[in-house]
Amino acid sequence: MPPRRTGPGAVQPNAPRWHQRLLALLLWLLVGALSKTLRYRIQDPHGFLAGKNDEPMIFCFWHNRLALCVELFHRFRKRQRTGPGVAGLVSASRDGALLSAIFERFGVVPVRGSSSRRGAQALLELTTWSERGFDLAITPDGPRGPRYAMAEGVAALASLTGRAILPVSYGLKRKITLNSWDGFQIPIPFTRCDVVLGRVFQAPASSLADDAEREKFRQSLEAELRSITRD
Repeated sequence: MPPRRTGPGAVQPNAPRWHQRLLALLLWLLVGALSKTLRYRIQDPHGFLAGKNDEPMIFCFWHNRLALCVELFHRFRKRQRTGPGVAGLVSASRDGALLSAIFERFGVVPVRGSSSRRGAQALLELTTWSERGFDLAITPDGPRGPRYAMAEGVAALASLTGRAILPVSYGLKRKITLNSWDGFQIPIPFTRCDVVLGRVFQAPASSLADDAEREKFRQSLEAELRSITRD
């Protein structure tokens, strides 16, 4: 089912239905319980966690690492910054409605949109949340891939907000990999989770105004996120 159109060119994201909200509740309980059994090991070669980092940032991770992204935010980011929270980009599709309901359970503000649907409006909404002091989260290869290929949205978001971007990934010693386009990863209870933080990308908005510079920035960020991702 495509997102509903409320007027010429306007796209209304699919709202979560009752059964999606029920499933979101069950998944929230399951993920919360599962994440508490894991053994976390952090790799922070650039010393990100050693600093205060009070300003809102953009956190960037691959779509198949969504399962633990909120847990990692609360476990590590909350130690260094007492901001109002995080807003995450979620597809405006029916599948995105379920993810938005899950995000809400975890206290994440879902902003609905993607490169193909409601993208420009979503970027403006993310900018507004950033101005309110929220960190931002984005999966640059979502919602449909290809896997580990970064779309232009991250560079556009950096250009609009002027915020620094931190690539984040993790590796699971034991996991279930789904037969989906992204190879979605589900940790097996009591396994080890090796969290890897990349280098911070700081690009003033003015430096990304040119298409060539924005593409160069996108390529560098994609290369960094790929380099810290170990399957």
